[in-house]
Amino acid sequence: MTSPRNSSQQQPQSENHPALSSSYYTLLGVHPSATPIEIRRAYWELSKLYHPDTTSLSKASATAKFQKLNEAYATLCNPDRRQSYDQKIRYSRYHLIQVPTDLNQPYSKNNRSHSSSAYLDPTDRPLSSGEIFSLFLMGITLMGCLLLAIVIGLANSNGVLQPIQPPGLIILLNF
Repeated sequence: MTSPRNSSQQQPQSENHPALSSSYYTLLGVHPSATPIEIRRAYWELSKLYHPDTTSLSKASATAKFQKLNEAYATLCNPDRRQSYDQKIRYSRYHLIQVPTDLNQPYSKNNRSHSSSAYLDPTDRPLSSGEIFSLFLMGITLMGCLLLAIVIGLANSNGVLQPIQPPGLIILLNF
């Protein structure tokens, strides 16, 4: 779901860094600070365009382009290989300061440059039916435990609620 607008914004950023002009990031059309989810989406879109069975390019050029995409994705989706690749092209995610292109645009999730979680975005997929059922069972179990604690507490006190006094403190009231 990369749009031409996103790739045009990322083009000038890679031109500022000479090692990025012919990198795997440029090949996939993402910035080096892209999250694994953004890399996966870019690869998915480009693989649909350049797959030898679905493109209008010649078989040889489509195969070559598709193999380059596969190599780039295989490197960038593996955290260890990505880190060594970043060191090879001398890019550091931690020392590069990125200025947003439009400061008047409000902050949104889509223009976020990094995710709080390294590899999983909780909004990336809905919960499965098994996960929903597990959450339901946990809720029922919690409610059952609370109800059982209340019943046991009332049974031990013979149905009369008594005020709780801290240990060692005795209050005598004489009337």
